[in-house]
Amino acid sequence: MSRWGRSKSKEGSRVPAATDLRAQRRREQRRLLWAVIAFLVVGGTITIALVYGVPAAALGLVCLLAGAGILGLLWLIMLLIEHLAK
Repeated sequence: MSRWGRSKSKEGSRVPAATDLRAQRRREQRRLLWAVIAFLVVGGTITIALVYGVPAAALGLVCLLAGAGILGLLWLIMLLIEHLAK
């Protein structure tokens, strides 16, 4: 195997090293979860502030954070189920 993580075939051409697709999938899902939570909390708070005003946005932020917490709890439950299924 060469220094760059690639092995050479008999013809001398480089073949990409094997990647850990499960780890890549977990990273991608984690990024998507954070993007959804950020979009809901930030976008929802801004929308509430524009439509109903800042005092309503403060209460909306509290509710959206609680909803994001529930989403995170569901995410953790799914991770636990995935871990137990292995």
